Order: sequence, then C-alpha cells, then structure tokens
Amino acid sequence: MTILALGLLASGCATTTVTNLTAKQTFRNANGLYPVEVALSSRQQTLRWPTIKANAVMENDTFTMRLTPLMTNRWETLIQVPADKNVVYFRFKFDYMYDAFASPGRMDSLLSPIYRLQILDK
Repeated sequence: MTILALGLLASGCATTTVTNLTAKQTFRNANGLYPVEVALSSRQQTLRWPTIKANAVMENDTFTMRLTPLMTNRWETLIQVPADKNVVYFRFKFDYMYDAFASPGRMDSLLSPIYRLQILDK
C-alpha cells in the first residue's frame, strides 16, 4: 500500500502545463510575420530549466523561440504566414534535459496541442 501511495504522489508532482498566450485572431500585416507566445509550468523537480529549447511548429516549418525578457518560463517568436492563408495551425515543441537516477541527465521533449490562428483582412 505504501509503494502505491508513493507512486501516486510522485506522478502527481510531475504535472507540466503548456499555455498558449497567442491571440486567436490578428489582422493581416504587410510583412506576414505574426507573434506567438507560450508559457510552460511544471512541478517536475528533475527538470533542468536552463536546457529548455522551445520551438513553434507550423506544418513543415520550425521557428526557434526565445525567452521573453524578464521571464523564466515564457517564450516568443514570429511565424511566417503566407499571404494567401487566412488560417494556420501550429503547436509548440519543447526539448529539455532532466536529471535521472544514476545518470548525468536525459533528453526528452514535449509537444503541445495544436492551436489555430486566424488572420483577418482589414
């Protein structure tokens, strides 16, 4: 019984949440670049925060994200949307290292759900 309780406690502590901070709609602009932003929160104590590499993925294109200034868990980038598209779908991908028992660190990744961005003509 004690082992089961410890297993449930350990699994509850590793909750990780991806929050899309991107507007659902935006007006079309001349350069075709649109901001996307994401926040990551985790109770995984073994997660090595400085190793996180975030990307926005849209179809076959990957856009490297950078940490938002003065924040430790938010990333932002601009995605290129073709002029003939009114709707695009994207997701976030996080690559990171975490500490593992008797290991110097292991790589893992996390994919967010797919999000929709609608581009409105003025």
